[in-house]
Amino acid sequence: MDSVVLDIHTGAREVVLDLTSRCEQFVSGRGDGLLHVFVPHATAGVAILETGAGSDLDLLAVLEDLLPRDFDWQHRHGSPGHGRDHVLPALIPPYATVPVLAGRLTLGTWQSICLVDTNRDNPDRHVRLSFLAG
Repeated sequence: MDSVVLDIHTGAREVVLDLTSRCEQFVSGRGDGLLHVFVPHATAGVAILETGAGSDLDLLAVLEDLLPRDFDWQHRHGSPGHGRDHVLPALIPPYATVPVLAGRLTLGTWQSICLVDTNRDNPDRHVRLSFLAG
């Protein structure tokens, strides 16, 4: 298995960050196999969704409705409402696996691989890309 870690700076805002081009570069020329994308953080996830047409912003809005910052979270360290960030990976898992054929991701036409990060307290993230040859 071949693996690399991407260092990502998300800043102090909630983001849905498209990682697809970086994933494409990583698998390019590798043949058939699986790409596994993993975020080793307790407050971020990986989603496959359409970006650029507003779905990314819709996702953040829905997460705010499902996990409001002003809820009475038991997990209280960090900025107000930070407990929601620790619940996020239960809804958006910290990983995704995508088949690779002939060195190309087999995503659908409108699908993108995205880091979902609602944690405004941690501006720096790591994303591990791993390729398991078929």
